[in-house]
Amino acid sequence: MQLQEILYNQGFGTRRVCAGLVQQGWVAVEGDSMSDPATEVAVVEGLQFTVQGTTWEYHEKAYLLLYKPAGTECSQKPSTYPSIYTLLPSPLRLRPNKGAVQGVQAIGRLDQDTTGLLLLTDDGQFIHRMGSPKHHVPKVYDVTTKHPIDASQVDRLLVGVVLDDDPRPVRAAACEATGELQLRLTLTEGKYHQVKRMLAAVGNRVEALHRSRIGGLTLPDDLAPGQWRWLSAEQVDALRTAR
Repeated sequence: MQLQEILYNQGFGTRRVCAGLVQQGWVAVEGDSMSDPATEVAVVEGLQFTVQGTTWEYHEKAYLLLYKPAGTECSQKPSTYPSIYTLLPSPLRLRPNKGAVQGVQAIGRLDQDTTGLLLLTDDGQFIHRMGSPKHHVPKVYDVTTKHPIDASQVDRLLVGVVLDDDPRPVRAAACEATGELQLRLTLTEGKYHQVKRMLAAVGNRVEALHRSRIGGLTLPDDLAPGQWRWLSAEQVDALRTAR
């Protein structure tokens, strides 16, 4: 594949911009400086190249995890708070896509005050697989409540509660009190403000909400709020088969 095409596919701008980056000597591949945009490069996953002093790896599709901080919106066009997409480098936001929206997209959304694990990708099939309720991918939330948790509230969440927009009871796949005001809740479907509405239905209130796990993927302890990293091929494969 031509070098300018690699840069274009990885989100470094239009083909013309990418050609200019190479011609001005700002691109190196595996440590070798390049000057011809048409140079053919053998493309393999993880191929290392440098653009303006920053080292990148080639990924045919981008699969990321992000530690979403509080006070951010999962929207390209936020209404009140900063967008989570401002936490990502521009190549990830500009990767070309067949659809109308460029770059990686969040799989599902977390409320502006909710923190924790968020997945992003430019793989439409993966977004559908992870977001489809029929696949029952478990998501674990750590909840801080306003009032003390009692056994009856846990039991009701496990049996199912009725939300105001759906006559069908919604239940937790797992639920346990981890402290007087702490609850660990596992859901396999996603509805608007679901955790907050479920807690309200049993007479309590969410004071803080944090998503710690999706499928078998746990938010890394060494990742700080606002930081992101690539998912490994093994992690992506495990998520594809998560139930």
